[in-house]
Amino acid sequence: MSTVLVIGAGGVSSVCVHKMAFNADIFSSIHLASRTKSKCDAIASSVKERAGVDVATYEIDAEEVPAMVKLIGKVQPSLVVNLALPYQDLPIMDACLEAGVDYLDTANYEPKDEAKFEYKWQWAYHDRFKQAGLMALLGSGFDPGVTSVFTMWLKKHKLKAIRTLDILDCNGGDHGQAFATNFNPEINIREVTAPARHWENGEWVETPAMQVSTEYDFEAVGPKNAYLMYHEELESLAKFNPEIERARFWMTFGDEYIKHLTVLQNVGMTRIDPVKYQGKDIIPLQFLAAVLPKPETLGETTKGNTNIGVIATGEALDGSGEKTFYINNICSHEAAFEETGNQAVSYTTGVPAMIGSAMMVQGIWDQDGVVNMEEMDPDPFMEMLNAHGLPWQVKELDRPVGF
Repeated sequence: MSTVLVIGAGGVSSVCVHKMAFNADIFSSIHLASRTKSKCDAIASSVKERAGVDVATYEIDAEEVPAMVKLIGKVQPSLVVNLALPYQDLPIMDACLEAGVDYLDTANYEPKDEAKFEYKWQWAYHDRFKQAGLMALLGSGFDPGVTSVFTMWLKKHKLKAIRTLDILDCNGGDHGQAFATNFNPEINIREVTAPARHWENGEWVETPAMQVSTEYDFEAVGPKNAYLMYHEELESLAKFNPEIERARFWMTFGDEYIKHLTVLQNVGMTRIDPVKYQGKDIIPLQFLAAVLPKPETLGETTKGNTNIGVIATGEALDGSGEKTFYINNICSHEAAFEETGNQAVSYTTGVPAMIGSAMMVQGIWDQDGVVNMEEMDPDPFMEMLNAHGLPWQVKELDRPVGF
């Protein structure tokens, strides 16, 4: 039985809080805070209707450390679950250190003024959390998060060492909009427009954004174009699996998405530097995010499936030579909406956030310092995925990937 404080009130937070409420034997008291309290109240109302559980709500600016410390002191949680924007990771970690409480997030810190995704800023907190006897779990979403757990499960149960790793993220859902993003528009577009990077032979190889693609036939979705991108779990996977020769991340995008994004880039709407408009500084990408459909409103209209997983090749544990395994989850947008009122992209991140929280508050995962998913035992997390809406499957492939 534990008290948790969740920061942020988007689609991922909605899923996470609903799933926490469905597991009241683990999460006895749920508190939700965001800059916009009305969003928290809407989530709390849905949770009350669906689970019969009360969620306390608060208004908070997560970048204001003293205010965060005060709120943590009021709530007295055993864990702060950061589902706010990645820019807010460091101030929330600062508040957790000052208040003496464990921390969890789903995405690594990035500066507001540069689309740069690295763990270095958060890894620098390791000694302080360790000395304080606190745990900070990084990246407990799907990718990062489940993809790292999938990889480590394969390494524990199937492969002695991993030679090549490909992460494949496919969203086969159709939301009916001309252009919309399935998670925070600002973060999504920053990721997509940043240069692609992958790990190969001990170094990072950079290529222009959205220039390398391959077609892959995804189960329950069909053939889709997957584009080479950079994603933060590549950094932690390479760190904790130094034998990996090549690690890549692929994400699918439809032709309409690419067309709209290209136009927006060409006219400057994806810029993250300030421009003057009517005497005021505005960030074009933030303005664009404000006028695009909110991801949390897309659940009712989104139909289809997501299919996210990893393909790993390496020396088999049983000594039978090199083998390739594919482990993945398929999630239905309609089923996710029926259960939580959110589409599957939010669901596939919000459920792992709940599971990571459950691992921590129950003491199943307990390690002082700043910790990545790859450092923890994958088995109990994998068991909870099967039990809480994200069942996985693993199969052996005939050969390594040919792309």
